[in-house]
Amino acid sequence: MAQIFCVANQKGGVGKTTTSVNLAAGLAKIGQRVLLVDLDPQGNATMGSGVDKRALEASLYEVLVDATPVAQARVRAERLEASGCAYDVLGANRELAGAELEMVEMENRERLLKTALKAVDADYDFVLIDCPPSLSLLTLNGLCAAHGVIVPMQCEYFALEGLTDLVNTIKQVHANLNKDLKIIGLLRVMFDPRITLQQQVSEQLKDHFGDKVFNTVIPRNVRLAEAPSYGLPGVVFDPASKGAQAFVTFATEMVDRAKNPANAVTA
Repeated sequence: MAQIFCVANQKGGVGKTTTSVNLAAGLAKIGQRVLLVDLDPQGNATMGSGVDKRALEASLYEVLVDATPVAQARVRAERLEASGCAYDVLGANRELAGAELEMVEMENRERLLKTALKAVDADYDFVLIDCPPSLSLLTLNGLCAAHGVIVPMQCEYFALEGLTDLVNTIKQVHANLNKDLKIIGLLRVMFDPRITLQQQVSEQLKDHFGDKVFNTVIPRNVRLAEAPSYGLPGVVFDPASKGAQAFVTFATEMVDRAKNPANAVTA
C-alpha cells in the first residue's frame, strides 16, 4: 500500500515544488517506488522532473475531469533514469486551471483524486502530491487523498502565521473529510544558520512541535535554485551539493517516519 503525502503550505514561495521533486528523486535514489502528482496548474513539478508539460498526451486534468486512469496518464521521468533517481509523474499544465470549474458540479468532487489513485496503490511505495499555494478545490482533493502532510517552511515570522492557517485547514479537513489526515512533519527549508532570526524561529518550532519537526534541515543552496532551469531535481543536477545531500538524508528520514505513524501530529 502506497504512503500518500501532500507537500503543502498556504504561503507561496516556501519551496513546496523544490521539496516535492527533490524528495521524489531522493526516495527513488534509495530504492523507493515513487509517483509525483503535480496538482499545480503552473506545472512546475512536471517541468522540474524533466517532463515537458506541453507534450503531455494526458494530464491530471483528464484524470480528474474525464476519469482517465492514472496508469494511462502517468509518464516516466526518463531524463532521470541514468542517475538512478527516476520516478513516475502525473503531470499538470495550464488545462488544470479550468478543472475546478468543471469539478464543482461533479459528485464527490473533493475525493476525485483519492478515487483515481486507488487504482495504482500497489504500484508505489510513496505518492507525493505537490499542492498549489492556496486552499482551492484542487488542494482539497490533495488533502482528501493523503495520509499526511509534509509542511516545508522558512524560518521567518510570517511563515509562522501561515503555519497557523494551514494547521486550522488540516483540522477542518480531518474533522469533515479525511479522518486519516495528519501532519507528518515540518521541514525547515532555505535555512541560513548565519541569520539569527532564522535560528530563533527554528528553536521556536522545535520548542512548540518537538519531534514533529524533521531532523533534516535543507540549507539555502544556489545549486537547488539553478536545477529547475535545467529541468532536473537538484538531487540529479548536482548530487554533491549540500542541498542535494540534504534531500537524500531527508528521504531516508521520511522512510523511517512513514514506518512509524506515531511520529505525526494528529489534527
